[in-house]
Amino acid sequence: MADGPTINTIAERAGVSIASVSRVLNGLPTRQETVRKVMAAADELGYVRNAVARSLKSRRTHQVAFAMADVGNPAYLAMLRQIQPVLKAAGYRLVLHSTDAVVEDEIAVLHSLGERYVDGLIMVPLRVTDAHLQMLAAARAPVVIIGSVPEGTPVDNVRADSRTGVRLALDHLHALGRRRIALVNGPLDTVPGAARGAAYREALGDLGLPYDEDLVRIGDFYRTDGARAVAGLLAARPDIDALMCANDLIALGALDVLRALGRRVPQDVAVVGMDDTDLAAASWPSLTSVSLGSAERGKAAAELLLERLQGGEREPRLVTVPPRLAVRASTAGPAYAGGKYAEGKYAEGKYADGQEDGA
Repeated sequence: MADGPTINTIAERAGVSIASVSRVLNGLPTRQETVRKVMAAADELGYVRNAVARSLKSRRTHQVAFAMADVGNPAYLAMLRQIQPVLKAAGYRLVLHSTDAVVEDEIAVLHSLGERYVDGLIMVPLRVTDAHLQMLAAARAPVVIIGSVPEGTPVDNVRADSRTGVRLALDHLHALGRRRIALVNGPLDTVPGAARGAAYREALGDLGLPYDEDLVRIGDFYRTDGARAVAGLLAARPDIDALMCANDLIALGALDVLRALGRRVPQDVAVVGMDDTDLAAASWPSLTSVSLGSAERGKAAAELLLERLQGGEREPRLVTVPPRLAVRASTAGPAYAGGKYAEGKYAEGKYADGQEDGA
């Protein structure tokens, strides 16, 4: 508990809202009568005068940072296209950080919040370490995380539900008669890699299919890694009739290899990606993919951050965006080349006990 007066006690003495006190102490435009009441209450309660003065004189940067693993990844570009207009309309500029998913770079971005070069941060960490959690707890500016963080982390959090997304994909492949469904995944020490690997194994069990380690390859979330993994899979297991890929870039690498080997898609091997990026609809054949709502997650994160920047004081919020399956030619043939969102009991983002993996 604070030893001296707090924003709450000042608000109570002045007879104004906590948000109004925050605006005054941060030098934001506020009615002069409100400024007078807040300053008088601060004096009466013994609020350190020079701290108030510094706050009133401090300059807001009107900049917000967006830190993601790879600015060239179309899933992050979809987020960016939604984040920018929301913040721009409120008078904020966007600063981009491409961290290559390097933990030290992400920690450095969080640490730099103390330098006040931005007013807030939206971050998409692939790995969440103890160092991340320590920096988030001590953050000197509002932070919104797109991805999964442990319960109790004091930040707003926007999540996907790739667990349900994987189940949508495997249900679809199973309904098409595919029984030797391989998984090409990203690193298991990442939030999405771990979640999608676990979901794949669970979905196979629910469908009555055996889990076979020979049908799983771990690489990274890039097209070249996808191609390399699929080439190895097909060399070892030419009987594979479907590929579940952990993102669209991996799936595009898979299509490259299948085309080079003369394997027909989807007749010989059906392929499903994740993220449903612009590349999915533009590929040949067009790629069936699970939409994890990248655009929706970006917009939700921007709106949550804007609430904080505008003085909103509340408990951290969790927003989960449900997945959808866009069915295209890579699984269902040319008749679906334009894409069609699947319907059904899993399409609403509810699965089993209602838990979301957040990846």
